[in-house]
Amino acid sequence: MPFVKVYIHLVWSTKNRVPYLNSKELRLKVWNHVRENAQLKGIFVDFINGYSDHCHCLISLGVDQFIQNILQLLKGESSFWINKNKLLSSD
Repeated sequence: MPFVKVYIHLVWSTKNRVPYLNSKELRLKVWNHVRENAQLKGIFVDFINGYSDHCHCLISLGVDQFIQNILQLLKGESSFWINKNKLLSSD
């Protein structure tokens, strides 16, 4: 039986590319949360990093997973988590 492994490089930005993730500490919190949340959802995150206005995430796609669902789970939930925990200063 052949073995196929599909890796997807996801990149998403902050709203309007505003540099909300402007400290290394905040970025590490967010990246760790994305990784932990992905693990709970059965998504394998091989690598995650980024800068103040965007995120790069390398994932391995399972046979029953779809890119649009994965992106919604990672991007949408992380945004919700950031807002819920008030991690951004209101300027």
